[in-house]
Amino acid sequence: MEQQYMNRVDTTTEMVISKSRFIAHIARTDTEQAAKTFIDSVKLEHKGANHNCSAYIITQSALIQKADDDGEPSGTAGVPILEVLKRESLYNVTVVVTRYFGGIKLGAGGLIRAYSGSASDVVNAAGKVVEIDVLPYRITMDYTYTNRFEHELEGADIIIRDTAYTDKVTYTVHVRQSDAESFLERVQEITKDTFSLEALDMIRAESAVE
Repeated sequence: MEQQYMNRVDTTTEMVISKSRFIAHIARTDTEQAAKTFIDSVKLEHKGANHNCSAYIITQSALIQKADDDGEPSGTAGVPILEVLKRESLYNVTVVVTRYFGGIKLGAGGLIRAYSGSASDVVNAAGKVVEIDVLPYRITMDYTYTNRFEHELEGADIIIRDTAYTDKVTYTVHVRQSDAESFLERVQEITKDTFSLEALDMIRAESAVE
């Protein structure tokens, strides 16, 4: 199955093409109702615009994909936006591109390029995250091993969520499920198998895509 992504942040970008302003808005939307609410909010904010064209992809109970040209010639706005979302493998996302007409007609090809380019611009600005399975662990060890343990984590995709100091040190760490086995083997090696381990319930987390 192809890897799917969500937008990292909600944001807005703008470009001017042949004197028309194209303002692209992106938001994470987990339901179709959330997508419609976001589209309505942009239309209200830019009620003086000539067009507020949109597209969204939602994976609710089933895959939902919709595009709206909002008065532009059929197939020149909403579908190009949707194609960008599909090409970028995004889901639970809505993009609205607002157009303030500048007096110069772009033609069908020009409109497709403008709306596609605006959508690509805002997707790039928003960044991507991927959902991953994370295993939280509480690991307790003697102070003797803490420097080496913390050094081992530098540059690794492992997050220390909490550190508690008593007669020993207890770290709460988040480890990708796929990395868990090798990580625990490394801890065993570092501590000469003298650590104690408490495995917590698996959680879903987000990891930024560079």
